[in-house]
Amino acid sequence: MPKKTPIDRVRELCLAMPETTERPSHGEPAWFVGKKLFATWEDYHHGDPVVGLWVKGAPGLQELLIENEPDRYYRPKYVGHMGWIGVNMEGAVDWSQAADLIRDSYRMTAPKKLLVLLET
Repeated sequence: MPKKTPIDRVRELCLAMPETTERPSHGEPAWFVGKKLFATWEDYHHGDPVVGLWVKGAPGLQELLIENEPDRYYRPKYVGHMGWIGVNMEGAVDWSQAADLIRDSYRMTAPKKLLVLLET
């Protein structure tokens, strides 16, 4: 069986969230709950030098992560000013941390009725 790529693993994590769909957004894979975006993939998008995952972040988290691990985390174009977190998905990835960030982004986006499903 072939080894899963980072996009394969991110896709699995995102689609494990209740009522999540995947569809392209700005030419890249993106994951939505209802019509709201909670995660997107970046593969050298618009010439950026990174393959990354973008997720919503709690206030202050983006700055903290970038300060502590500037080679792993970055402020993504277009949405970074709103607290979104860019995660460099090249090299060794902390999949536990990536899963937590995806889950937190989903929690910040999904309606309350779906959040209950995360607890079951």
